[in-house]
Amino acid sequence: MKKTQQVLPKITLKQLAVFVSIYQTGSTSRASEELHLSQSAVSSALSELEARLQMPLFERVGRRLNQHPNAHSVYVQAQAILGQSLTLEHYHKYQAGQIRIGASTTIGNYAVPPLLARLYEALPDAHVDMYIANTQEVVSEVEQLNIDIALVEGMPRPTDMKAIEQREWRTDTLVIFAKRDSKWLTDLSVYNQKDNCYELSVTQLARLPLLVREAGSGTRQIIDEQLLKHLTDAEVIMAIQQSEAIKRMVSVDIGLGCLSQHVIEAELAAGTLIQVKVAGIDLSRTWWLVWHKARHQSSIWQTFVDIVQAG
Repeated sequence: MKKTQQVLPKITLKQLAVFVSIYQTGSTSRASEELHLSQSAVSSALSELEARLQMPLFERVGRRLNQHPNAHSVYVQAQAILGQSLTLEHYHKYQAGQIRIGASTTIGNYAVPPLLARLYEALPDAHVDMYIANTQEVVSEVEQLNIDIALVEGMPRPTDMKAIEQREWRTDTLVIFAKRDSKWLTDLSVYNQKDNCYELSVTQLARLPLLVREAGSGTRQIIDEQLLKHLTDAEVIMAIQQSEAIKRMVSVDIGLGCLSQHVIEAELAAGTLIQVKVAGIDLSRTWWLVWHKARHQSSIWQTFVDIVQAG
């Protein structure tokens, strides 16, 4: 008849912590005080560890414990294991307070900063990593699980629709604009004093040089779908990656631009740039909140989502 082998219980972190404390303090009573355990619990943990290792770690002489020759090598290994355990705990705490946010350019530069201020107000120890690029690039990072959550201007259009959650967030409006007293508007436009803007027809706009964002950006997506389709002969002279560059080029009268109202609101208020309205053109759009369904939704993730949706 085959003899059944006894299965010993696994070593626990508690047993290792008790052993290390006894090794360092020299007694079970001091270890019990240090670990806030009863002396019987300390003695039991030590006995269980010795039984599992099948070797003595201390020699009992009366009430004293003398280190056995085996104890030192076990102590070194136990210290390493407890150190790794502590590192893992710290890593978990760090990860629980960390969030990687992606944002398309306009949102990242203009809409995200006040949201982050509210996040830090709610969670002062939050660790935030930001990735700012055009919509297409940000959504790609979400699909690869490199970003926890993203805020984008264009329709997300992921390669795998089933893996990505996308939720409407808020609306925004693109504005066609020019330098005040621009040479391009002379004799073409009508100035509307009441609304402080110039008015053009689609045909007139098509004859003017237009500076736009690059393909892949949310802003360009709306321009293609809601503006350029009406301007089959439009003179798009340059596609530019940065909204600030477009704004500066328009400021020196290279052409007209088309950007989010958030990008040029300060210049419109100051009067250095002026809005150009085109009859029959609607440039409103939706901003989107995007995340991968497989991404763990931590407490900081939920806090940020609540802030975004509230604002």
